[in-house]
Amino acid sequence: MKKTAAVTCLFLDIGGVLLTDGWDHRARQRAAKHFKLEWAEMENRHHLTFDTYEEGKLTLEEYLGRVVFYQKRPFTRAEFWNFMAAQSKPCPEMIELVARLKARYGLKIVVVSNEARELNAYRIRTFRLSRLVDAFVSSCFVHVRKPDVDIYRLALDLAQVPARQVVYIENTPMFIQIAEGLGIRSILHTDCQSTGAKLAALGLRDDAKDKRAKRGSAGGREKLVVGVADPGPASARPATK
Repeated sequence: MKKTAAVTCLFLDIGGVLLTDGWDHRARQRAAKHFKLEWAEMENRHHLTFDTYEEGKLTLEEYLGRVVFYQKRPFTRAEFWNFMAAQSKPCPEMIELVARLKARYGLKIVVVSNEARELNAYRIRTFRLSRLVDAFVSSCFVHVRKPDVDIYRLALDLAQVPARQVVYIENTPMFIQIAEGLGIRSILHTDCQSTGAKLAALGLRDDAKDKRAKRGSAGGREKLVVGVADPGPASARPATK
């Protein structure tokens, strides 16, 4: 019987796995309601331009100019950006699970995500994801986005890990199927508990969960803190007018 390869690397989505979705249709609906925008027009303009924005070919200023500020508004770009940014919330149980598994098994953690540059940078910084993640294969950085299979090939090249040693955690079924076509074992994420159980079945047991209190009492070690909002200096935020 063929032996299953040990898992040495996790590919993770950000939106829907580590954090809430950053700018999905529900967030856009809330924005349209809050700013009293015509929803259908805003959504149509969004879909005409968002692929280009997520691939890093448009700035936040250009995206907002096409989708919202193509006419005079009674609110500023800064107010709209602040609303966009406020839609991002952490999924602390998943962040903590991944951090524990990384520490126990020495896993390499690679994000494979469709996100626009300014929002991606904000989310990475605000929730301290760079303390957990080894590489960010974000669509805005690599100029290719899911469901293009090339983003997974690029992630494998950057991680320098064979596909058989990777487990991909994602909340979109189509993206799961594409990754599996490359030989990447995948988990369709719905909640932390079921994902944890599936990871355990693949050999990544979270036995350390019951020992957190004991570890937390040990002195002299820096605790890995991720997922806690850190707004940072105002100068680090995207420029909006």
